[in-house]
Amino acid sequence: MSLPLFPEFKLIGMEDRSILAAAIARHPSPACEFHLANIFLWRHFERSKYTIINENLCILCGPPSEPAYFLQPIGETEIETTVRTCLSFAPRLSRVTESFALRYGGPYRHEPDRDNFDYVYRTDDLAHLKGKKYDGKRNRIRKFEKSYVYSYARYGRADLTGCLQLLEDWLEVKASRDAFFGQVWRVVIQEALERGEDLGLLGGVFRLDGRVVAFSFGAKLSSDTAVIPIEIVDPEYDGLSQLVNREFIRREWSDCRCINREQDNGIPGLRRAKTSYHPHHFIKKYNIWG
Repeated sequence: MSLPLFPEFKLIGMEDRSILAAAIARHPSPACEFHLANIFLWRHFERSKYTIINENLCILCGPPSEPAYFLQPIGETEIETTVRTCLSFAPRLSRVTESFALRYGGPYRHEPDRDNFDYVYRTDDLAHLKGKKYDGKRNRIRKFEKSYVYSYARYGRADLTGCLQLLEDWLEVKASRDAFFGQVWRVVIQEALERGEDLGLLGGVFRLDGRVVAFSFGAKLSSDTAVIPIEIVDPEYDGLSQLVNREFIRREWSDCRCINREQDNGIPGLRRAKTSYHPHHFIKKYNIWG
């Protein structure tokens, strides 16, 4: 398949998986956006398309909620010229790492984008919740475990129906506040459930009395870091979300040194929840404006 050379673009489709995966493997990034699953699962909402500029793979996103932007170019060839070309076509580069922004953003206005900072935790902290700062979370897990007996298994196709039912129940709560948000997440998570294995995702499913009450999906972002892009938990059970967070990491990602739990998108409740787990550090991301 011939690659689109700028100013030509191609909408990202499943047929482009090998092209994107190979580019990311050659030029890995610590930012959560640079995993095959995240690029594909959000491609409809972001109307993502790609082009080649100076041998670099450049992804253009046009979500309805914000100005169009290029992601950080994937490659290392003539980056100054590539950035200039991107900014001649779109108003900004977004989700670029701090090191990239400080190296190439000098001629342009560039600023941190706090809402898109990734929260990164030590795996040992999330898997064991040791110390006084995690007392509340351990207490909620103990309370849940005294009241319920749960089962855990890796996600497989046989789990699809149960997970989709939980998704609908979860969306009833979420979509009551934001119908558009609910519809977007329905598309993203349903595709993860149906095609996650093809995108490098590994899932875990939690059940009570045979009913799916939670599921989570993660992937290797690098040799020592996993990223957790999806976690759906029945809000009826106090302590279940804390248990899912701990057990999914303990059972599936103990070989990783760090866990990237992605950004908070500026949502106050999500920021409080992510901060309460005491991140080890942030992947700081910037906007570069033309």
